[in-house]
Parts: sequence; structure tokens; C-alpha cells
Amino acid sequence: MLHQLKALVPPSLIAVYHRVIAHVAALYYGNPSREMVVIGVTGTNGKTTTTYLIAKALEGAGVTAGCTTTALMKIGKIEKQNTMKMTMPGRFALQKLLRQMKDAGCTHVIIETSSQGLIQYRHEGIAYDIGVFTNLTPEHIEAHGGFENYKKAKKLLFTHLAKQPTKLIHGKAVEKAIILNADDEHASYYQVEGIKTLWYSLERKSDLCPDTFTLQERGVHAVINGHDLQLKLPGAYNLANALAALLVGKECGFALSDLIKGLESVEVIPGRYQRIEEGQSYEVIIDYAPEPESFKRFYEAFEASKHGTIIHVLGSCGGGRDIARRPILGQLAAKHADIVVVTNEDPYDDNPAEIIDQVADGARSAGKQEGKDLFLLQDRREAIRFAMKQAKPGDAVILTGKGNEAWICGAHGSKQPWSEEAEAREAIHLAV
Repeated sequence: MLHQLKALVPPSLIAVYHRVIAHVAALYYGNPSREMVVIGVTGTNGKTTTTYLIAKALEGAGVTAGCTTTALMKIGKIEKQNTMKMTMPGRFALQKLLRQMKDAGCTHVIIETSSQGLIQYRHEGIAYDIGVFTNLTPEHIEAHGGFENYKKAKKLLFTHLAKQPTKLIHGKAVEKAIILNADDEHASYYQVEGIKTLWYSLERKSDLCPDTFTLQERGVHAVINGHDLQLKLPGAYNLANALAALLVGKECGFALSDLIKGLESVEVIPGRYQRIEEGQSYEVIIDYAPEPESFKRFYEAFEASKHGTIIHVLGSCGGGRDIARRPILGQLAAKHADIVVVTNEDPYDDNPAEIIDQVADGARSAGKQEGKDLFLLQDRREAIRFAMKQAKPGDAVILTGKGNEAWICGAHGSKQPWSEEAEAREAIHLAV
């Protein structure tokens, strides 16, 4: 009924409504973003990790920082799981968080800023100072009506930032800046005339680029401007995220050596290449990886270490979202893993069996045979337990799609409480 009513309202009127609500929310909480340095992070992949790494890098420099991400919320030293099932909280929720951060003594705030949040004007009423772009690959295409619209939605962060008046914090002007990934082909699109642009890259000459770097099984070692960085997060993509964090910190006026200390303190980000260790003889890794590019990046990092049989448990989202990626995910899993187990993720109102079969079609096209090295189990708990029972010493079980999300979303708005980590730990013990 609500969707039908929305369809009758002109889009321009809906936009006005969203913008008014955003500014009312900011006013209600006393416009907290005007009193802190606000950094927005957007892109397809790496937003959560980059946002959190910026907060930790700044902490290394003695800053009290807050952040909002898909995985967690951070207010100074206090971190809690994001249970809202959305990357960018709604307007009142976000402004309330910003007020709590300010009241807790935060001077810098980092907001993971999603394209869907931007087109719903959740960024209105937030005085951004620095914008970060990580990368761009096709995602949420149905929601945006095409890739170009998705691309344009991301730019709203940067054009909004450019319109904000310069802040004076403790009598010092906060210079606006846009920080872009030079290794992404779309990066230059996000430049805005009159706003300082800084670039980071893994290999190209830029404002920040490692002198050298080495990928390791459990991290990355890099030398950056003569400083050693031992990052505990694996994969070249995580080094790129770290470079973005360092460049933000440098732009805020902090020493590279202090920022690196902050990055080196990060052991894991919940649900992001998270190893689960319960004394088992095989490896278990949880990763969010909801779309093809993040799948590829995960396996690039994963293949830095040696394993026996690789067992991959995955699903794909329902709700009419990114339908085209379902067989692609199945095909990619089949390409890299020896055994593929397809299960539920978040079916919403879609038929779970149909989603599973569409993912499985991709695995079949890559040569997997049902009952031999391809298994379809609708119950995610059952699928995880099945995978653990197949694992032998030296093998690896990979769980993707949920990360550290708190719910499995089903039909008619139903929500099943969920913890991928807890389920994995229990399944390990049951498999003994």
C-alpha cells in the first residue's frame, strides 16, 4: 500500500520532503556536524574499511573520532554493531549519532556515505569537509535505474561538500578537499572545480603512493614515504583503503608516523575478511563480499595463502536487487572454490528457492554438478554446518554475503536475528 501511494506522488515532491526532514533533523539536534571535521567516504567497495581505518589512523594521532559504517558505529572509544540493516542511517538517527559524537568529545567524524543514502538526501544537513572516493563498479543498478545514475548519485557527496561554507574550528579554517583513488577509471569524474583534489594510488605517481609493498598471508607490508606500515588486513585492496586513510589524516595536519601507528592497531573489521578460530584444523573466513568485484578482491587476498579443499557458502540478495549478479556470483564461487554451497542471504519478498537456483545456475555453467561439488541448502544455518562437516585439516571454509549483519530479512518485513560469527563458531564445534 505504501509503495502504491509513493508511486502517485511526484518525485520532485518526494525530494522536497526528504530534504526538509533532513534539515529539520539537523536543527533538532543543534547542527552537530558544524562543530566537527566531517569526512564522507563513498564508492562501491571498501567504504566500511576505509571509514574505520580513517577513524583509527586519526586515533593514532591522538584524535577522538567517531564513525558510522555498515558494520559498526564508533563514538570515541565505544564501538557497537550497526543493527539497522542500512549503510547510512536515516536522517534523525544519523543526526542523533553526530550529536552523541560531539558530546563525547569527538573532533573528527567519518560517515560511510552510500548512493542510496545520497539520493534520499540523508547527506543534507551535514556539513562535510572532506570527501573520499574509493572505486566504482556496477551495483544497485535496479535501484538507480542504470549505471550512469548510480555514478551520478555518488557525486552528490562532492557537489554538496563544495557548497558548504568554510568552517572555523578553534579559530582555524577547515580547508575542503576531495580525495580520489587514481587507480579507478571513474575517479576524475568526482573532481569539483574550486575544491582541492588529492590522489592516492598503489602504483602510479600521486599525492600518496607506497615506495614498495608486499602481500602477505595475513596482511600487507608497505613502505610509504620512508615509513614502514605493517597492515594486519590482507590484500592489495586493503592497502589502497589504508592509503586513503593516511591521505585524509595528512590533509587534517597529522604526522604520517602517528597515523601509521593507528592503522597498525587494527586487528580485524567485523565481517570483513574475518578469520574464525576455535582451534579447528581448517581455516574459516567470513567476508561481506556481496557483489562480483568484492568477490574478486576477496579471492585475490585469499590466494596469497595455500589451502586444501576450498568450500564456499554464499547466497544473493532478494527484494528485486541486483538480480543480474546472482549467476555471476555463482560462477565466480565455482571458479575459485572446490565445493560451492548455495543458501539464503536476504530474500525479502522474493522466492528464496528461485534466488538460490539463479546463483546455482552460474556455478553449473562453470562445471559444478549438484550433489557432487554443488549443494543447495535453503537454511543458512544448515548450509554452514554442512560446510564445516565437509572440511578436513588444511581446508578452508568461506562464508560470504552476510558479514556481521544482525538480521536475515524475509517476506513481509520479517527479520530473523542472525550472527554469522556465532553460527560459524557453533558449526565448528558441532563438526568435531
